[in-house]
Amino acid sequence: MNKNFNIEGLHCASCVNNLEKAMNKLNGVQEASVNLATQKMEIKYSEDVISEQEIIDGVSKAGFKAISNEDIREIIIPIQGMS
Repeated sequence: MNKNFNIEGLHCASCVNNLEKAMNKLNGVQEASVNLATQKMEIKYSEDVISEQEIIDGVSKAGFKAISNEDIREIIIPIQGMS
């Protein structure tokens, strides 16, 4: 399965390398790719070996916060009187 996560706490290329290494060490993860500019991680994994929650926990152990794209909601709020 492929999944994308927004990642909070990425500040530099070293952060990206550390997170990718941590994710690629997890049993069931085939490939993890982190993009510093977009603050996103794309991960390929086997659902029967590792759960989404275990991936989120792994990100947390590496010192970052993962937010599943399914947890992100878009709200449009009209604002009047701005010029």
